[in-house]
Amino acid sequence: MKNRTTRELYDYWQRIRGDRPAPERSEIEPADIRTLLADTFILEVVSRTDYRFRLAGTRICAAYGREMKGKEFLSFWQGKDREAVASLLAAIHEDAAAAVLGMVGRSDHGRELAFECLLLPISQPGQGYCRVLGCLVPADDPYWIGIHPIMTQTISSLRLIWPDERPFRIGLSEDEKAQTPRPGNAGLVHSMRRRVAHLVVYDGGKS
Repeated sequence: MKNRTTRELYDYWQRIRGDRPAPERSEIEPADIRTLLADTFILEVVSRTDYRFRLAGTRICAAYGREMKGKEFLSFWQGKDREAVASLLAAIHEDAAAAVLGMVGRSDHGRELAFECLLLPISQPGQGYCRVLGCLVPADDPYWIGIHPIMTQTISSLRLIWPDERPFRIGLSEDEKAQTPRPGNAGLVHSMRRRVAHLVVYDGGKS
């Protein structure tokens, strides 16, 4: 994780979950992460293909030039990237995996900005891992944020971390982009190298 905000949110989530796969929603205290709230969001899992923003920080709303509450998370992705993020989110809400995405956002005026996005499962009694705590942090603070909103975005890297902290690194390659394998996250834990949509999952060491 490259960004301080990303690391701090991940460390907070780790502390409150203890030896469980994920903490409960009631354990998340905004006051504990008040310095991170501008870059933080919570998603509600409506279905396997529908993840809605319940909350989104002010810097996130400014970057996209709109209020994000109620917006569908996957709607900001297109094509194979959408398939990959859907597979990633399925691993989060079904198996309590955590994930870090590198992504590039683009405005209609051709402006580009790199982001780091963290996605963490949250449980609710009797409902499973039906919330996702996350942050979306820009690599820079250009003058045009809030003026030229992010309209499209693409993945530059993914990293999936399972509850036992075994990370699986996912990297883009032109050869893989040219192929259209079947999406899905089944069997990732037991694989040295598998595809998630158009991405390749690489087994990594303990972080």
